This record gives sequence, C-alpha cells and structure tokens, in this order.
Amino acid sequence: MTSNGTVQLSSATEVLAWSREMTDPALRDCVAKLPSSMRRIAGYHFGWWDSTGAPTPGTVAGKAVRPALALLAAQASGGDPTAAVPAAVGVELVHNFSLLHDDVMDHDPVRRHRPTAWTVFGVADAILAGDAMLALATLIVSHNAPAVEVLSRCVVELCQGQSWDVEFEQRDRVSLAECCKMVSFKTGSLLACACTLGALLGGGDSRRARKLQSFGRHLGMAFQLVDDLLGIWGDPAVTGKPVHADLVRRKKSLPVVAALNSATAAGEELFDLYQQFEDFDPARAARLVEQSGGRDWARTKADEEMAAALDNLADCQQDAAIALHELARMITSRDH
Repeated sequence: MTSNGTVQLSSATEVLAWSREMTDPALRDCVAKLPSSMRRIAGYHFGWWDSTGAPTPGTVAGKAVRPALALLAAQASGGDPTAAVPAAVGVELVHNFSLLHDDVMDHDPVRRHRPTAWTVFGVADAILAGDAMLALATLIVSHNAPAVEVLSRCVVELCQGQSWDVEFEQRDRVSLAECCKMVSFKTGSLLACACTLGALLGGGDSRRARKLQSFGRHLGMAFQLVDDLLGIWGDPAVTGKPVHADLVRRKKSLPVVAALNSATAAGEELFDLYQQFEDFDPARAARLVEQSGGRDWARTKADEEMAAALDNLADCQQDAAIALHELARMITSRDH
C-alpha cells in the first residue's frame, strides 16, 4: 500500500488484508453506535467476540470481499480508496444484515463454523440486529445523496431476489431465466453496488464507474454459480456445510434448475424426486443433476460470467485492475 492508501498488490490474500486494515476500525466504530443488545449480536456475528461479549482473537467473519471491491473500484476508476471507506463499511453492513436474515429464513444452524446468531440469541433479536445494521449502512453514506439512492436501490433488489428465492422453493417449475434474474438481484446487486459506491464516494470517473458496476454484476453471477456447485458437491470441511446441503433443503439452485429444464430423462427423474417428502436421497439427486447436464452447464456459465466481468477492467487503473482480477479469481475458485 502506498502513502495515499492506494494498492499495489496482486495477491488476493494481500488485497483482503489491506482492505481489512482500511475498513475494520470504521466498521467497529459503526457497530459501537448500536444499542448494547444489538451490538452484542452484531459483534458475535462478525466474529469479534463470543455470546458473552468476551473477545475471540483470531476469529475472522468471512472474507470481507465487498469492502475490498469498493476500495479497489475507487482506485480503478481513478479515485481515492481512502475516501471510499464509508462505501466499504456500508456494503459490508448490508451484506451482514442479509446474512442474519437469511439464516433465520433458511433455519441454518451454522455459519462460518459457529452457531448462527438466531440460534444463540433468538429469532426476534437476530432480526432486529440485522435491521439496525441496515440502518447504519444508510447512515454511513448519508453525506452523499446519490450514494444513498444507489445503496437503497440495491437493498430493494436484494430483498426482491431473496423473495424470489423463497418463492421458487415452493414452486414445482422455475425457468432458467427466472433463476438467473433472481441470482442477479440476490447476489449480483450487492457486488455491483460495492463497485458503484466505491467509485462514487472515491471520486472516480463516471464512465469507469459504469464499467465497474457491470464487472460487479457479472462477478456476482459467477460467484453464485460456483457457490451453488459447492452447495451440492463441496467438501464440508471447506464449506462448513453438510454434504449435499442445498439438495437436502430442495433448493432450486442454478445447477438444479438447469437440470430440471434440460428435457432429459434424468431431469424428469430429478423433478419426480424433488416432489418426494419421504425417503429423499440427496446423493441420487446429485447424480441426476450431473447426468442431466446441470453441473456442466453451471461450470460453463460461471466461466462465461467471469470472462464478461473481466472484460470491464480493460480501461481501469492498472494496479487496481490487477488486484480486482486476482480477487475475482479467488472468490470464484471451485476449491475454496
């Protein structure tokens, strides 16, 4: 890192460390403004302390990719990453608001190898802590009216995407186009927002900012495709989720929806299997997704989305573009 906060690092690990160093103090200052009950839940969720409030040194809550995207987008668009710290904190708060609520809606007992907040503090308190974090996100960018609009529109898209995701689990048939749009809203919107807000608050060039917004949207699609693959075939020791976790929940992830719309015998067999409430065999479901081409489709689509994302970096500031490239490669790695 140079004296003005810009990055000259190519390793994704170094970039994430740089991002944490830039944003963690501001993030902690924000959370400290919460009422004590909500602050305790937020700090637990972020991995800063245990359920009693005792510090947990060395525990890191997630990779903090979105703050890194915001800071890098500021530099990539010709702006100042230091000025984009509020954007980085804002998107991280929105991301974690959504995680707190997702865990409640999905009844997930574990996140990042720890009990989820709602299982420790209760559903109502976890939801309220998430709501408070969302309000903080708006407050931290409130000095810039266009930034508030960008963030607010993102949250509306994110909630719409989540709503579709829940709806799809209740429907027998979902088209691939519907599923892709859901992912673009639920996952792509916040990555696009991180890049847009970073460029906006960092004072970057508006033309480059639009390119970076597109980069984030495509990267979000690629990331979700890889995450969906890991949700079926990932190593539990790495993902922190049980094997075939998405299938056990009958989740209509992208590989599954591709399989169900494949017009193959395996796809129809998978459809019939998804209707069963007893004796559901997730290993068999995984085989059917693969046999019907869902796994290969998701792999190919992830590569296409990644290529589309990287095309948007051609005219960006070089050091930041290199760092964004490496960060994108890391988060779409199929063995993470």
